[in-house]
Amino acid sequence: MSARAEIFANIRRALEVTGQEAPRHRCVEDRLEHAPKGVVPIRGQGDTTARVALFRDEAERVSASIVEVDSGMAVPTSIATYLRDRNLPAKIRLGSDPYLAAMPWASTGLEVENGRAIASDLVCVSHAFGAVAETGSLVLTSGQDNPTTLNFLPDTHIVVVQAQDVVSDFERIWQKLRAAYGKALMPRTVNFITGPSRSADIGHKLLLGAHGPRTLHIIIAIGES
Repeated sequence: MSARAEIFANIRRALEVTGQEAPRHRCVEDRLEHAPKGVVPIRGQGDTTARVALFRDEAERVSASIVEVDSGMAVPTSIATYLRDRNLPAKIRLGSDPYLAAMPWASTGLEVENGRAIASDLVCVSHAFGAVAETGSLVLTSGQDNPTTLNFLPDTHIVVVQAQDVVSDFERIWQKLRAAYGKALMPRTVNFITGPSRSADIGHKLLLGAHGPRTLHIIIAIGES
């Protein structure tokens, strides 16, 4: 018997239970199913327009740049314009995300490569699972659709998020994750990204790009397509 099993066996003997009692199992299941909700700040509440406006304010406050486009179909042109205006190469890398794949990349002249990011990539594009209005945070899940390396290796990270996926608070985003992936089935990694990478560990001087992208550009697609 392992030390862990022995400890639990001692507890059960002290309580005079076996651990198999149906009422105790029902009590635990009910607690997990109907756990009381914590206090949620009101500032993130509101309709889609209000949530997007707050998200934009908070994201810009932490040095992210943001533009809004009418729909996903306008994203490639928006990215091409962003890269041209900043004298960046017209070359991007993205995963196999179906939402991004359906966009008209060929019409922009951009060179698009797919797969995990490599050290030489300057610009990567991701599709966010969602966003949190109250903190201006993007939420990205790992997988072939949007490899986690896209979040950390490039100097410039461009993230597309749909307006309908901007939720009020962290509690809501976890509900959305559970609903999308099912009970006990979560992605290996969930990254919360709030602004570009930064650190002030050395001499209390703020440096961008310390542990990841120096620049974070967010494109909010208002329409569903």
